[in-house]
Amino acid sequence: MNTSIKSIITMLILVVTLQSCNQDLTLQTYYVDNELAPGFTSLDVPVSILDIDEDSLTEEQLEAYESIEKLSLIAFVLDDNNQEQMDIEYAKVNTILKNPKYEELMRGGNSTDGKFVIKCIGEGDDIEEFILFGNSNTAGFGVIRVLGDDMNFNKIAELAKVLQESDIENSPLEKFSGFFK
Repeated sequence: MNTSIKSIITMLILVVTLQSCNQDLTLQTYYVDNELAPGFTSLDVPVSILDIDEDSLTEEQLEAYESIEKLSLIAFVLDDNNQEQMDIEYAKVNTILKNPKYEELMRGGNSTDGKFVIKCIGEGDDIEEFILFGNSNTAGFGVIRVLGDDMNFNKIAELAKVLQESDIENSPLEKFSGFFK
């Protein structure tokens, strides 16, 4: 009798523990699961690789630059043989980003060339992560996670102007730029 009560209590604890685990797929787990998968290309880079002359930045741009820790990028590269797989993977990322923790900031593009969306986790001056998710109907799709501390959308937008003027064509980020034009 004692053994059966212990078994029931143990089983109950196990069920409660398993139920309390987060079963939702996150961008982080999606990255880890797919970074080496066929069709994908990925890159984790510190913000210093952007090779921005800090002396040329305004105070607001410098503050934004210093709030970014790193960029994590993953892309599914479309070819003649993987359209169906791309559609499946694109739907997975869309599902992840429908989670209410990802607040939508901006959306753009068109159905002919491709679309993009910018989302974030956090509020106001305390944003932990920006997510740029874009697709090109001819190239595939890409996700860029901008990770940092106390980031601010308006300041990051100012910094983006500097990035547009920088030499991305000769950096490791070049292969990702086609998904966000």
